[in-house]
Amino acid sequence: MTLDRALGILGDPARPLPGDSARAAMLPPFRRESPPELARSPWRRAAVLVLLHAPDGGSVSFPLIERPEGQGVHSGQVSLPGGALEPGEGAEACALRETFEELGVATGAMRVVRALTPLRVPPSRFEIEPFIGVAASSRPSFLPNPAEVAAVFEVALADLLDTRACASFEMPRQDHVWSVPCFEFHGHRVWGATAMILAELAALLESGLDGGTS
Repeated sequence: MTLDRALGILGDPARPLPGDSARAAMLPPFRRESPPELARSPWRRAAVLVLLHAPDGGSVSFPLIERPEGQGVHSGQVSLPGGALEPGEGAEACALRETFEELGVATGAMRVVRALTPLRVPPSRFEIEPFIGVAASSRPSFLPNPAEVAAVFEVALADLLDTRACASFEMPRQDHVWSVPCFEFHGHRVWGATAMILAELAALLESGLDGGTS
């Protein structure tokens, strides 16, 4: 798939977003089983970016990052670059700023193509606004910030669309062992909110491919 074709599909405002219908396959089962959440602290807004580029005109790819181990709810997990909005900041600007702060790609060297469906993440009380973006350079230089990024790796859109990337793993939680859906890319496990966002991205691409992926 060329970058132009991918952007033609993903950037088409007339193409409806799949939303929950696409994300359901990656919803952790303990989220389905949990009772409705009681109101407590307000939802905090956050934004993430799927940054597309095509190194040397090759496969269209995007970076994922592994968070450092620590005390946070999502420490050690794989995610898209992103974070919480600053006061007075818009979600799109946040996604670009966070990608710069975490991966070193200048905000002026990226542009947003389209927003995906917002997603609420109960464990961290974030409402995430995902965006699809494209890098001005075919091969942006990633300079991970070690305070926020333990590792960075790239995933090709072709790998995202490959059904063999869909897997599951067992997670003990709430006195039960759950089979949690995930993606597996290059030895990295992607689950939870990030997997749900990528599932919507994949469904949006598939809606415009008409059976072809080249």
